[in-house]
Amino acid sequence: MELLAEAAADRGLPVRAAEDLATASGPEAHPAHPARPAHWYGGPIAGARLADRLGFALLEPTDDWLAELPSEFTGREIRSATVADARAIDRPTFVKPPREKSFPAAVYSHGSQLPADLDPATPVLLSEVVTFAAEYRLFLLDGEIATAGRYAAHGRLDPRPLTTEGPELQEFVTHLLATTGPTLPSAVVLDLGQLLHPYRPGHRWSVVEANMAWFSHAYTADPARVLDVVLRAAGPRDRVSPADLPFIRH
Repeated sequence: MELLAEAAADRGLPVRAAEDLATASGPEAHPAHPARPAHWYGGPIAGARLADRLGFALLEPTDDWLAELPSEFTGREIRSATVADARAIDRPTFVKPPREKSFPAAVYSHGSQLPADLDPATPVLLSEVVTFAAEYRLFLLDGEIATAGRYAAHGRLDPRPLTTEGPELQEFVTHLLATTGPTLPSAVVLDLGQLLHPYRPGHRWSVVEANMAWFSHAYTADPARVLDVVLRAAGPRDRVSPADLPFIRH
């Protein structure tokens, strides 16, 4: 957040904390105007609370996007379900919330291990357990990689700048978008991984997940280019393109 704030300040954009806006009154309570529209970077709860007041729209992938992908892009079985379904699992399964971090995304050996206070109707994604040699965060703008970096290796946080992976990542993204069509917002985060094959050496590129750019850690990505994506992903509602309208968070 501090890196993006610095990048915004370098462009002459004023940066305000959500806490300040929540307690402000008078002109300070409505800091956005046509000459200086508001954008958002932060959590979904505060973002939803301020979206109408400040006039921005939050773009995000649909809940079932990952589960609907062809297996050639995921390399594993994934299905949309609910917490009630997840409680019935009796073998190790990777369980995650599609959007909000309402509970830890992790491998659960049994459904009883899920937090007891979860609403049974809460949407979840259930995934076959696989191993990624490395995982990369890509900030996409209009189908192109604006910036990217590695964030994990063998399941452990290990941020590193890109070295030679860039062309392979863009080739995968181009093929993905050409095959699946406009199923993602124009500004979005896509996490890709090097999926290890259990019986053969080497790896294949696979989609880990898609996320909201306005609520994603930049890791080693270029903050200035991350900001470009965030400004589109959480900017003025009246400037959202027709193609992005289905991806506005409600």
